[in-house]
Amino acid sequence: MSITGRVPLVLLLGVLALVVRPTTSTAWWWLLAVLVLVVADVLLAPSPARLDVVRRPLGQARQGATTHTELVVANPGSRRVIGVLRDAWQPSAGATGNRHRLDLPPGDQVLLRTTLAPTRRGDRRAVRVTVRCLGPLRLAGRQSSRTVEGAVRVLPPFESRKHLPSRLAKLRELDGRAAVRVRGQGTEFDSLRDYVRGDDVRSIDWRASARSRNVVVRTWQPERHRRVLIVLDTSRTSAGRVDDVPRLDSAMDAALLLAALASRAGDAVDFLAGDRRVRARLRAGAHRDALPRLVDAMADLEPVLAEADWSRLTSAAVGLGRQPALVVLLTPLEPAPIEHGLLPALPVLVQHHRVVLASVRDPELDRMAARRDDTAAVYSAAAAEQVLADRARTAALLGTLGVDVVDADADHLPVALTDHYLTLKARGLL
Repeated sequence: MSITGRVPLVLLLGVLALVVRPTTSTAWWWLLAVLVLVVADVLLAPSPARLDVVRRPLGQARQGATTHTELVVANPGSRRVIGVLRDAWQPSAGATGNRHRLDLPPGDQVLLRTTLAPTRRGDRRAVRVTVRCLGPLRLAGRQSSRTVEGAVRVLPPFESRKHLPSRLAKLRELDGRAAVRVRGQGTEFDSLRDYVRGDDVRSIDWRASARSRNVVVRTWQPERHRRVLIVLDTSRTSAGRVDDVPRLDSAMDAALLLAALASRAGDAVDFLAGDRRVRARLRAGAHRDALPRLVDAMADLEPVLAEADWSRLTSAAVGLGRQPALVVLLTPLEPAPIEHGLLPALPVLVQHHRVVLASVRDPELDRMAARRDDTAAVYSAAAAEQVLADRARTAALLGTLGVDVVDADADHLPVALTDHYLTLKARGLL
């Protein structure tokens, strides 16, 4: 049962009756009359359970973008239904305009649309649909709730995709230079030519030489299509917020731009995410649909308040394949977690792979280090300088182990990481 705003108005009309006959019995009789009208209105209201409510299938949406969910409400009964329907969702689904007025003649149906603006990644689900059917006097009505299944899968926003065209142009320019460079040692067969003094005798093609008057050797070129393994840290350090954005979300943005560029370059892209255990594992390969699969794998990832188990993560990375690869570790450049957790596990990766560590840098450290306005600012600047020095020392330590470090703020990390990838590719270091 539910009442409407008309009930207080009807009760206020009782003031006129009290003016005409100002007695206590008048007030009680008026209250009794209103109560009878409300009960009668409830009894005469159609049952909301008789309405058929069906939700149309939902697709996917990017975090921060808007989408719509649609309900088809049908009235199979013989009475007109007037009331209100509320389509309730999880708060993070960002449902707006989810209260709809109903006016359904018998045998009619209506399409109700609710706007969703999700603020978090993952599956955002509908909670319940509440229907309130009013009586003929519109004083009260019947109300019931039911579960109408519905969910929208919210994907990472991938805001750095605006940089993809410029990076693809650099990639095409790089491929153009690679097509005219001098052939040399490598792993991909290129062509056959006559033997000249100084050639490695191991490159002689004896079968081709048997069919020719001259000795023929094989020529090779550096392998162009390689493997890229992206390892995403979801431990407690990824939960830190930089400019009010979680480090994990910024690292995802950089990973998506790198994956999009690498897949366009023909490289096989694999993905691994975890902390004390593996949370996501994806062998996308060199397929063109690598990026959509990677975006879908990232949708449910959230930071875990636990230390990263790098020995387990490196074992999982090795398990994805022993082919030499570019391994990109997306983890904060924090001295303590790296020196006590990552460094002991690095030799396994560095021995067979090219390793790059990409970190989201907090620009507030540089701003604090530059301020000297008062005594408090000077102490803050000294603390910031100490943190920056520790980070630089950790980066230098990683460099001695053969690990490249890309440390940039959230806005510049995707571009810096992809530029480093293109530089490695141009120098033939992949």
